[in-house]
Amino acid sequence: MNQILLVEDTVETYQLVKFALGQTSHIEWAKTLGEASRALDKKTFDLVLLDLVLPDGDGYRLCSMMQANDQLQRMPVIFLSAKTNIADKVMGFSVGGEDYITKPFEPIELKARVEARLRRVARERNEQDFMRLGDLQINRITQRVHAYEHGREKQIELTPIEFKLLLFLARKPNHVFSREEVLNSVWGTHVYVYSRSVDTHVSKLRKKLGEHSHYVQSVHGTGYRFGLDDSERERLSCVADTALSASRTQSPF
Repeated sequence: MNQILLVEDTVETYQLVKFALGQTSHIEWAKTLGEASRALDKKTFDLVLLDLVLPDGDGYRLCSMMQANDQLQRMPVIFLSAKTNIADKVMGFSVGGEDYITKPFEPIELKARVEARLRRVARERNEQDFMRLGDLQINRITQRVHAYEHGREKQIELTPIEFKLLLFLARKPNHVFSREEVLNSVWGTHVYVYSRSVDTHVSKLRKKLGEHSHYVQSVHGTGYRFGLDDSERERLSCVADTALSASRTQSPF
């Protein structure tokens, strides 16, 4: 069952959303931005339905906060608002909203637009489970890494920490992460590990990657990145553009 967070302060809208989506989704109701933030800290949702006018602020602020958070930025947001101004709609899309539905709305329309977004999310998550970067393929489900050498596929045996380290860097190719960022994301904020331990694990990871070790790069005085050359970046860009074009074509709105 889909998990949807509704951020809305009126019971009438909650009841309407529950009527439209309750059979296929679990609806968690937050009446303020504060309640919504606490819910997002505790649980992962498939989609957020967000009102603009709330007792403790506007929905734009929450959406902007989600976009700035690596863990939340892929969570789709659909605005639900009585504001029909084109400027409000443009602002909603500019801060990261994926759709904007004006009140009052028909339950059947809400259901159709939410399901369209959820289908796209499911498709994107499935694609993200299998990452092909250069000569490496990373499978998040099986936690296995394969390399392509001279036309042949070879499995690279990694420890759980080494796999998490590689996956963390590979999710944002060419982005430089500090040691602290790597520590907090791979080991967690509640585990005490010396920052130089990252260097040790990176060294072991590179050794296992062998002739593909060049993907894991040190940035002097800063940290690490998963590096791709120009041809590999161009290939990834083409794939991303194709996926974006397909998603726009498939969306009925």
